[in-house]
Amino acid sequence: MAEKDVAVKKKKGMSSKGEELRAYWLFILPGFIMYFVVMAFPTVFSLFLSISNYAGGALFGNVRNPLKIMGFKAYKVMFADQYFYLALKNNLLIVFISVFGQIPLGFLMAYLLHRGMVKFRDFFQTIIYLPCVISTVVIGILWKSFFAPNGAFVDLVRIFNPAYEPTVSSHPMIKVLFVILWMYTGTYFIIFTANLQKIDTSIIEAAKIDGASEMQVLSKIILPALSGVIVTSAILAISGSLKSFDLIYVMTAGGPAERTSVLATYMFNKAFKGAPNYPLANAISTVMIIISFFFIAITKIVEKKFGGKE
Repeated sequence: MAEKDVAVKKKKGMSSKGEELRAYWLFILPGFIMYFVVMAFPTVFSLFLSISNYAGGALFGNVRNPLKIMGFKAYKVMFADQYFYLALKNNLLIVFISVFGQIPLGFLMAYLLHRGMVKFRDFFQTIIYLPCVISTVVIGILWKSFFAPNGAFVDLVRIFNPAYEPTVSSHPMIKVLFVILWMYTGTYFIIFTANLQKIDTSIIEAAKIDGASEMQVLSKIILPALSGVIVTSAILAISGSLKSFDLIYVMTAGGPAERTSVLATYMFNKAFKGAPNYPLANAISTVMIIISFFFIAITKIVEKKFGGKE
């Protein structure tokens, strides 16, 4: 009887494990399928198109040609194009202003309001976050009008310099970077505001009673507690910066003379303007993904070496 009971228990245990496994796959399968359809497959397919001679087919008005593997021909064309490096440089500038501008500024404003160092907290929270809820296209049109030769910016400058005449700037990206800083800082402000509220205030009060200064509270308590949030914000900033398109396309369309072009607008022009070059466009997108992973890896390494844990 004892052996029979053991056998029955083993059978029940195996049945229970089988049910758990089926339940596990039942829960993760929809998400896995969605990830494969939306993320994994397009990425792999884009890599395939970048090494092919795909020309759009009859659907896009092109002659149907047999699909062939062309190797890294599109990548050679891309790396030989001077406009690719100009777009890459502009993208790196956006990454820089996002990681070292938006995140510190968003944290600083969140910290000042959270610690009660500034009055009218609700008013400032609304004003700081307001650009994030306005359509990017609307913001692009507004700032394009503001910086236009007959726009408000010229009138403001003429208050201090009546002889000022608008010319084609030698650094047109400065205007774009300013708008990006103004527009997206509110996102990180909200992220840091929400996470600052999760820190136990009794710890801060105890530190203040023990004689800790505000700077010591910031460096010894708050920043270590937010290390994971800072890394997550950096990853969001990097990935968002590398796919910047709509705001720049509305404000400048990459002009003048492609000096405000970024990798996304460069890719768009190669795919949908003039004679479409789909392999080259997909090669650009592949490079964008590689650069994004590279910066994210650096971010994780820096966090592991210098950061704390939440």
